[in-house]
Amino acid sequence: MGRVVGPYGVRGWIKVAPFTEATGALAGYRTWWLMPREGLEGKPWQVESARAHADTVVAKLAGIDTPEAAAELKGSLVTVPRDALPALGDDEVYLGDLVGMTVVNRRGETLGKVESVDSFGAHPVMRVAEEGGAVRLVPFVDAFVDAVDREAGRVDVDWGLDY
Repeated sequence: MGRVVGPYGVRGWIKVAPFTEATGALAGYRTWWLMPREGLEGKPWQVESARAHADTVVAKLAGIDTPEAAAELKGSLVTVPRDALPALGDDEVYLGDLVGMTVVNRRGETLGKVESVDSFGAHPVMRVAEEGGAVRLVPFVDAFVDAVDREAGRVDVDWGLDY
């Protein structure tokens, strides 16, 4: 759902860069799981207060009362339990669900698997890694993404092997 970018203020609040277009949506969850680094076990935190702040979310977590304690959480991934998320429509996908999916182009050529989905401002970008080590950055936009088959774990794209 986001990443802690640092402390906010002097009372132990944190600032989170959300991974969603609906910036304030993260503020509506009362429990967040924070993982200090990808692949490590997370820990649940009760959210005492949270609100949208420009393109970020600022939050006060229970037990974090100083800027120094908040600074220790910098870089942590912020997640919520899957069952707390809204149900998806037929043509919707959570960007996190793309990770691990196989990416195939219109010629039937496999480009690799999605390693991550990042946002650099304009739109999400899939980081697609080929088994041999080549990495492609494929914009996750209608112009290049033909279909996402959640059941098959596949993303069909209009993207060449030589791009």
